[in-house]
Formats: sequence, structure tokens, C-alpha cells
Amino acid sequence: MTDPSRQDSLGNILKSTIEHPVKETKELLHQDGKLKPGQGTVTSVIALSLGFLSLLAVLAFHFPQYLTTPDLRHRYSVDVLRQLLLAALLIAGGMSLGNVILGRRRPINILSFVMVLLATALGGSRVPVGNFPDHTPYVGLDWFILDLLGSTLIFVVIEKLFPLYKGQAVFRKEWQTDLKHFAVNHFIVGLVLLIVNFLLHHLFGRLQSADFQQYVQHISFVPQLLLCILVADLSQYWTHRAYHEVPFLWRFHAVHHSVKTMDWLAGSRQHMLELIATRVCVLAPLYVLGFSEAVMNAYILVVGFQAVFNHANVHISWGPLRYLIVTPDFHHWHHASDEEAIDRNYAAHYAFLDYLLGTAVKSKNKFPEKYGVVGDYMPDGFIRQQLFPFNGSTKAASQNE
Repeated sequence: MTDPSRQDSLGNILKSTIEHPVKETKELLHQDGKLKPGQGTVTSVIALSLGFLSLLAVLAFHFPQYLTTPDLRHRYSVDVLRQLLLAALLIAGGMSLGNVILGRRRPINILSFVMVLLATALGGSRVPVGNFPDHTPYVGLDWFILDLLGSTLIFVVIEKLFPLYKGQAVFRKEWQTDLKHFAVNHFIVGLVLLIVNFLLHHLFGRLQSADFQQYVQHISFVPQLLLCILVADLSQYWTHRAYHEVPFLWRFHAVHHSVKTMDWLAGSRQHMLELIATRVCVLAPLYVLGFSEAVMNAYILVVGFQAVFNHANVHISWGPLRYLIVTPDFHHWHHASDEEAIDRNYAAHYAFLDYLLGTAVKSKNKFPEKYGVVGDYMPDGFIRQQLFPFNGSTKAASQNE
């Protein structure tokens, strides 16, 4: 007969083996500040991140019709993605196993290694991809993985090479909230595009003129792209200004402005309804004018890069260009809560629009002193920020206590 006390002992060991790594991982994810060198924390974070993203990538390979973005899946090189996934599994597995052997952050690295083993058991980089339906509801899991991985590699490096605030930690305060915004905005990309396309078609479809669109599309690529960005930015400027000057709209936009530390992840903090409304307002004139597909693809790359870069913890000397294009220095002033920065610097691409329209910041200070909404009344947490426009107060936090 089996000894009941031994069964209980084995059960407790198994339970402890599972719970301890999960508990320590949760504690790590709730922390902020600088990572201490020499304790294996940096490699543990890399292993945990790559292990988790690799597991998600394997699921995307298994269910591409539901977990990948149609506009992206037709452009992929499956072989390249397989090589990237294999490299991520090897790096995550090697780092986590090395830390376990060395006794550094062992519980977290055990969890990382388990995720690598699970991803490998599910097929790893060799999951076959056959034919699948192309018109199914989907979650943009692939876009989340690629953008998070690419943005982290590119912008964290840029921030370290050209920092505005040299002592700023990668894992600054409230990074968890902004990562949730980042994830949700990527996961609902299909729903957002569906809503935006529906509104554009039904609200602005009758304004289209085939002859005029043909004329626009015959403009050479570079001038057409510059014109496309100008049209988009004019619409962005007035939409953005309305968010600041109309009290009801400000309640939604205040979510974006509540970021108190600027970095590449800060721009992700945005209310979902603002995300949809802004896309409709900005894309509507581009839809009506009918810019070419190549120009629209280039514009999407430009706006995607600037949206992240201009929030980043970066300072570069731009010279006279700072009066022409929007730079991190220019957009940081827009997020500042300094008195001279309130309701200024609305443009997203062309800084000269604010200079022409009299809304550019004029300050003797080189950089802002503080960021966030005046009064610091925005609650932390993704859900509470999404509910804020409907039940929150714009009074200073001290007045609400």
C-alpha cells in the first residue's frame, strides 16, 4: 500500500515547485526601478520575455486564421519567422537553464524554461502551416509579438544611446499599465480596423471622386507621400486640439496625458474610444482623396515610427529641423504639465503647423520640468483608465481624498 504521508509530501513538493516560480514572477512584474547587475535579473527578464513570446508565437503558428493579422500574414516570410522563433527559443532556454544552474533567480528561470519546453513540445519552429480560411475573426497576436519585440530592441537601445534623462530606468513607474494598453491596442486591431473601415465607408464613401483620386495617384511617390502626411497632420492637428479644448473630449484624451514618465511605451496609453475616433478623423481625408496603396503603406510606417519615437526618452540635436518636423523634444513639451506647455504643440508630424497657427510652445527652459495632467487626478490601471471618462473626477487627487 502507498503511504498517505508520502503522497501528501510529494503533493506539497509539486505544489511548491509550481507556486514559487509563479509567485516570484508576479512579484517581479509588480516591481519598477533599475535592475541590479550581477544578480541575473537582466538575463532572467530576457529569458522570461522570450519564453513567453515564443509560446505565443507557437500558438499563432497553430491557429493563424484566428491569431494573425490578415494584412500582415500575406507579407510574411514563414522561413524567416521560423528562424526567429528558433533563435528566441535557444536564447530563452540557454539563459534560463544557465541561471538555474548558477542559482540566480532560480524560480523565475524555472518558469521560463518550462515555457520553452512547452513551446517546443507544441512543435516549436516546425509547426506546419497549411491552407486556412482568410476571412475569420482574429486577434492581432502576431502584431503584438513582432511590435513588442521590435520596439523593445530598437527603442530601448536608442534611449540608452541618446537619453534625455540619463538615470531613467527601463522599468519606470506604471510601466505595467502602459504595457497593458500596448497589448490591448494590438489585440483589438481587427475590431478597430473593422469599425474604422465601416465608418469611413458609410460616412465618407459618397465624397469620393474617381477622377480626382486618379489625379492624386498620378503624383510621383515622394511628393504624394509628403502631401499625404500633410493632409493627415492637418486633420490630426484639429482633432487633437478639439480633445484639449472641448471638456467632454478632454476626459478621454486625459488618459493619454496622464503618463508622468516619457519613454517609448508611454504613447501606448490611450483610451480605446479615442483610438477609434482619431483614426476615423485622420484617415477620412486620406480615404476621400484616394492616395495610392504604396503611399498609404509608407505613411503607416512613418506614423508608426513617430508615434513611438516622439514619446521616447531621447534627446538629439535637430538644428533647424526642429521647426519643420515633430521631434521627441517638441512632443515632450506637449505632454508637460508646466504652465507654458498647456494646450500647445498639437502636430504629430510637421512642427511648422504649430508655429504657423500660433500654438507652439515658447519657453526659456530647454526641457519640461514635469509631465502628466495638472492635478494628477488620473487613476492607475488599464480598466480604471478606460472607465475614467464616464465616472472619474478631474479635480486634483488631494481634493478627492
